[in-house]
Amino acid sequence: MDAPIIVGLDVGTTKICTLVARVEEGNRLRILGVGIEPARGMRKGTVVDLQAAGAAIALSIEKAERTSGLEIDSALVSMAGSHVSSENSRGVVGVTGRTIDEEDVRRVVEAARAVTIPHNREMIHVIQRGFVVDGQGGIRMPVGMHGYRLEVETHVITAAAATVENLRQAVAAAGVHASQFVLNPLASAEIVLSESEREMGVVVCDIGGGTTDMAVYIDGDVWHTMVLAVGGNHVTSDIAHGLHLPIAQAEEIKLRHGHALQDEVDPEEAFYVHPFGEEEPVKVMRRELVHIIEARVEEIFSLVLQEIKRSGYDGLLPAGMVLTGGVSALPGIRKLAKRVLGMPVQVAQPDGLIGMVDQLDSPAYSTSVGLLRWALLMSEFAGVYRAAPRRMPRPGESVDWDKMKGFLRRLLP
Repeated sequence: MDAPIIVGLDVGTTKICTLVARVEEGNRLRILGVGIEPARGMRKGTVVDLQAAGAAIALSIEKAERTSGLEIDSALVSMAGSHVSSENSRGVVGVTGRTIDEEDVRRVVEAARAVTIPHNREMIHVIQRGFVVDGQGGIRMPVGMHGYRLEVETHVITAAAATVENLRQAVAAAGVHASQFVLNPLASAEIVLSESEREMGVVVCDIGGGTTDMAVYIDGDVWHTMVLAVGGNHVTSDIAHGLHLPIAQAEEIKLRHGHALQDEVDPEEAFYVHPFGEEEPVKVMRRELVHIIEARVEEIFSLVLQEIKRSGYDGLLPAGMVLTGGVSALPGIRKLAKRVLGMPVQVAQPDGLIGMVDQLDSPAYSTSVGLLRWALLMSEFAGVYRAAPRRMPRPGESVDWDKMKGFLRRLLP
């Protein structure tokens, strides 16, 4: 009964997934409750109908409460959308004594957070990229080191304040407090990336229904994040237009007959559809469908490559790309991505879970499960300080800095 209970609420463009988990020995997550509901009132990762979105979130939470037998009052909530942007910031302070202590770390972090952002933006994450002591860079945790000048390099992620507030209100309408918002690719990275990939240099790419979310990891830390307002719904829309089908039927055909590469499809294979204006089923060659899909998916990866090149880190990614998200389950997508991007590509999904995991065995739930991992980090961080996670330790307070270092490398609160 003393094991921590954590909750993740993944509010996506196509689905809303609420997960309740208990932390067991070895930090293993046992899934106690699952609530999956089709999204409503969402478009490209943002709320466009507050009432509809709130109702869908409430249904998802209700399902998770019913299956877990627990009442949910707060959760970590995912965030995406083209309104998200990022920039790098540097904080500098003088060391109060010859030896750097926890108070110096707190002050330099606050200095990095003091970046000027427009009044209509809200700060979501401040992610540490490394400390510099008297000009010596590449320092992970400076506490206990001697020095006079302490600097920290951070990656600051902001979002449109109005959009964040709309999402917060939609979650609150379901009777749940959003304890923190977590950017989709950062949540996904917690579940699909290995430490060696983070160290070598890798980009995680989460392709969902309305957005494609990316994060570049180098030397174990986040160096760049980006969100593209394009995803699987665009593929479905192309199929609907090309074959003159309702959106629901186009989505079903994409899931049943879809493939990313024409060359790997039998030229004689066909299926039947009911287009608009036709009373009888119409025969469609599968290659015709795949031609539509391949064109759009290739365009998505071209945009991804363009963003990676624009970040300037394209030459620092020997581990290549880890694909996840619902669209990454499309057959042949790994080969197409490798062809367009010219780097190693692998598809990853959640694993190592126990409990009610039958529905979660898909890349579509990487963000949902990743939120639980993020919540686990938060609970460990709170346990280290025995207080709210946003408080840094007071001077002289006992701290397990090994645990804190692992947390700080992902998030500075």
